[in-house]
Amino acid sequence: MNRKPRIGINSDFRTSKGDAPDYLCVTSGYFDCIIKVGGIPVVVPPLENETDIECVLEDLDGFLLIGGHDLDPRHDGFMIHPTVRPLDSRRETFDRMLVQCIANLRLPVFGIGVGMQLLNVTQGGNLFLHVPEDLPDSIPHRDLQDPGHRHSLDIVPGTILERVFGDGEIRVNSKHHMAVDEVAPGFMVTARCPDGVIEAIESEIVDWFAIGTQFHPESSAASALDVRIFEEFIDGIKAGKHSLQLVA
Repeated sequence: MNRKPRIGINSDFRTSKGDAPDYLCVTSGYFDCIIKVGGIPVVVPPLENETDIECVLEDLDGFLLIGGHDLDPRHDGFMIHPTVRPLDSRRETFDRMLVQCIANLRLPVFGIGVGMQLLNVTQGGNLFLHVPEDLPDSIPHRDLQDPGHRHSLDIVPGTILERVFGDGEIRVNSKHHMAVDEVAPGFMVTARCPDGVIEAIESEIVDWFAIGTQFHPESSAASALDVRIFEEFIDGIKAGKHSLQLVA
């Protein structure tokens, strides 16, 4: 690839309040990290049909799925939990169509936070709706008093996450109450919190380079090592090789 890769980014959707109109917003860490590692971010608004989504995706080299509030479990056949704060319905409807189109086109993708959860559920996995209840022996994964809350990470050898972090103690930010339960077919777990909660997944599908992290490497609380995940994502796109073995 002789030019900078163009990376699509979805956005949060905020409905009007009072005199304020509806608007989109994207935390700057997402596009700043893409720029920093040599990509060109392209923010994609919530389109209404798959034909338009595919038209946009055909001009992109990869896609970054951002974090946000919670997926509505009722779309996946589960009852809603009282702690769930659903995404705006316009965003979630678009995001679900978007990921299916990304999967159909085998476009390289990196999902963060709810972006990883979305990648998992659209491909056939499911979620724990509230970690403190579903996994009562788990450590705290969110501290409302400490936005920089962190925990350690156990990484599976031979994965992208191992290339990013290497040996030694690893600590990543943590601010979620939902988490991946059953992993989607074609994906593998590549990192867990020591309590067993899944923190990263990667595609095992030969022609699809897809990764996800529950933690947020774009955050101001992230470390310099965390940001290297974006480098691996861009490097994989530039190489044009969509399996973990080929990207190495």
